Amino acid sequence: MTLLQPQLSTASHSDTRTVGQRYRSVFLMLIISILLIGGLGSRLVYLQIIEGDRNRQLADKNRIRLIPKSPERGVIRDRKGRILAGSRLSHSVFLWPLARKKGEWTSTIKRLSQLLNVPERVILKRLEQAGYNSPFLVRVARGITPAQVTAITEYAGELEGVQVDAEAVRYYPNGDLAAHILGYTGELSDEELERRKDEGYRLGDVVGQMGIELAFENLLRGERGGQQVEVDGAGQVIRILGQKPTKAGQDVTLTIDLDLQKAAEKALGNRKGAIVAIDPNNGAVLAMVSRPAFDPNLFSTRITDAQWKQLQSADHPFVNRALQAFQPASTFKIVTTVAALESGKFTPDTVLPTYPSLTIGGIVFNDWNRAGFGPLDFPGAMAWSSDTFFYQVAMTIGDTTLIDWTRRFGFGHKTGIELGMEEAKGLVPNDAWKRQELKEGWYLGDTVNMSIGQGFLLTTPLQVAVMFAVPANGGFRVKPHLLKDNEESKSWRESLNLQQTTVEKLRRGLREVVTYGTGGAVNDPTLPAIAGKSGTSEDVGGGSDTWFGAYAPADKPQIIVVAFAEKSGGGGGSVGAPIVRQVLHAYFDKKLNQSTPAKPPAQQ
Repeated sequence: MTLLQPQLSTASHSDTRTVGQRYRSVFLMLIISILLIGGLGSRLVYLQIIEGDRNRQLADKNRIRLIPKSPERGVIRDRKGRILAGSRLSHSVFLWPLARKKGEWTSTIKRLSQLLNVPERVILKRLEQAGYNSPFLVRVARGITPAQVTAITEYAGELEGVQVDAEAVRYYPNGDLAAHILGYTGELSDEELERRKDEGYRLGDVVGQMGIELAFENLLRGERGGQQVEVDGAGQVIRILGQKPTKAGQDVTLTIDLDLQKAAEKALGNRKGAIVAIDPNNGAVLAMVSRPAFDPNLFSTRITDAQWKQLQSADHPFVNRALQAFQPASTFKIVTTVAALESGKFTPDTVLPTYPSLTIGGIVFNDWNRAGFGPLDFPGAMAWSSDTFFYQVAMTIGDTTLIDWTRRFGFGHKTGIELGMEEAKGLVPNDAWKRQELKEGWYLGDTVNMSIGQGFLLTTPLQVAVMFAVPANGGFRVKPHLLKDNEESKSWRESLNLQQTTVEKLRRGLREVVTYGTGGAVNDPTLPAIAGKSGTSEDVGGGSDTWFGAYAPADKPQIIVVAFAEKSGGGGGSVGAPIVRQVLHAYFDKKLNQSTPAKPPAQQ
């Protein structure tokens, strides 16, 4: 027994220690497991609950790409439905900011700059404007060549985050034809974007910058659509999650006749100046030309600095001279005649002597031929454009009456044409204007100068066309417009309440200008009877500006054509009249061909 007791005691002691150690290990493992599970659980709670929204957004940004798609711009057509401005497919280059970390873009931009021949700073600026965390694609180049598309594909391994897509760009099938009417499109500048953000525009959006493109931007632009797509780690599209179709812009039909526009541009040639052709009955603009011009297709893709400098140095090609103000010269004698006959101080049968010159306020005012024309009535004075005849008229009726009628004809105000942002209102001077601008009062000599369309008076070729419409349509001032519609003519015109005798004398005088006066160059037996008026003014910078305006047929006018040649030299009858005749031929020859039935084929 004594031998067994120590063994039992030892065994019992040993077992006790072993059991305790075993429990301690389990206990420690349990504690560690609880801590690990608790830590992981806490982290999961933090990530999924507290930071869940943020992390989901980050994950979505890494795998979900928003690909906005610009709508196709509305088509601009002439009055017969022929396309003046449409769209064509072109390749553009985009960056996806989220595809790379900020510091990883340097090498990509450098390579892309070499392939596109676009400065690195330009690409970097677009990326920074969009923001490195932007989910939207950022356009960095438009209208790239097939060779550039191939090169980008070949260097795809070095161009992570770069994408080439086809998109519709503006296309003008007739080049610079009607450029000042149509205008052009281009990407929003930084200043424009800031100003128009509230209208739904984004970085890289293309908008109308001039002409009809600008005037009808809201109709032409359409509504943006796009796709939400899921991509893999390489940026390749796995599936389309959703799609909003684009809504194309509305088409716009103009009053312009493409054939007449071509003829007018050919008639003006390379002269600096303008031609305006309108319907005298409702003011519809049939043609409007300004020279020099530009090709709006240049702006449908990225225009280079060299191209921009060349355009800027070419005598202001973006200025629409049909809407800029110049001295109207003797064409203005239409207004002076109306002011005289409506004043009651002259009768329709008045005859006045004419002189080589008149001295007024100590200043000699010459007649244009320095000889005078003998006694003339109003039609004769219009036919020969006698200055001294109209000097006498102006001195009799005074500045107040002459200025009042000038304003009634619409001078000194914009015409209301849709291109109002580019239209000058001209200038109808008076005593108040002269005192404010020149610090001196109005003189009789100012009235005399104004009576023949010179002095401080300034009018646009379009305003002059509106002036010619008054005698052409029997006494109505029309509102010129470019948007074609089916409204009645009376909706576009306002009566000046002229006496019938005033209209008759005016129309007779304008007809005699062509039959035996200063406008003989427009007289053509193959054309309907024409009525018109010439004008020549001394240009401020030297030389002379020349005018000729006409309507036909003289008894029932269908068209008015006004030609203006800036610093052309010569006279309105020798420079402007042949231009107008050429445009009238294009108009009436076409109508004649359309009305002549085709001959039946010869019998075999």
